[in-house]
Amino acid sequence: MSLPFTITPNGKQLLMEWAEHLLTHSAEALRLILECLSVLSVGVGLIAVFSRGGPLRLRAIPPHLMQRGPLTAARLTFGGWVALALEFQLGADVVQTTISREASALIQLGAVALVRTFLNYFLSLELKEKEQTP
Repeated sequence: MSLPFTITPNGKQLLMEWAEHLLTHSAEALRLILECLSVLSVGVGLIAVFSRGGPLRLRAIPPHLMQRGPLTAARLTFGGWVALALEFQLGADVVQTTISREASALIQLGAVALVRTFLNYFLSLELKEKEQTP
């Protein structure tokens, strides 16, 4: 299949530079959005801790845990929102790896992503354990 026009080597270069520029700026915008959502999640979680059983809770807290006191309910509520914030941060890290070119930056991003993944995993385990404990 032939194109109705020809692309010169210089045109290919310009097209690739334009595509790279578009990808870089799109990824930066998406990373910024994900990081803003992460900060927003922590803020909403803080508000949810002080609201009385409102719609800001990510999951229902079983009555037997509510009987343990407000601190347990606050930890479960805030923990859910922090887990969501970590997911957004991890997504921002993944997006950042698409535009990072230096090996040291990729290694640093990998280490940060690994730490966030472990934090999220153990936070999720603790939240499940708290919910299942009578």
